[in-house]
Amino acid sequence: MFQQLEPPIPVHVLDKGAGFAFAVIDYGQEHNLIWVTAINDTGEIWCAPNPRVRLQTNWTMGRKKPAAVTAREQSDCSGAGEPLKVETIEKPN
Repeated sequence: MFQQLEPPIPVHVLDKGAGFAFAVIDYGQEHNLIWVTAINDTGEIWCAPNPRVRLQTNWTMGRKKPAAVTAREQSDCSGAGEPLKVETIEKPN
């Protein structure tokens, strides 16, 4: 079953980022739900399995950032989002 979501739901896909789920695919009881999600930063559309999807923070509803998202952000050693630091070394003449 394919179900379009109206309105789209703001979610966070682990390892992809924040975005809006605009549809859900349900293949039945032996499978995870699949969230069809447009990622905000890249514009990519991913079909993410249910265990990889979290609701986004919602201050009005009192929903804090999901622990899985916070843990991944703190353990990210890739340096993503940080400017590249380049040092030049001068050779002695």
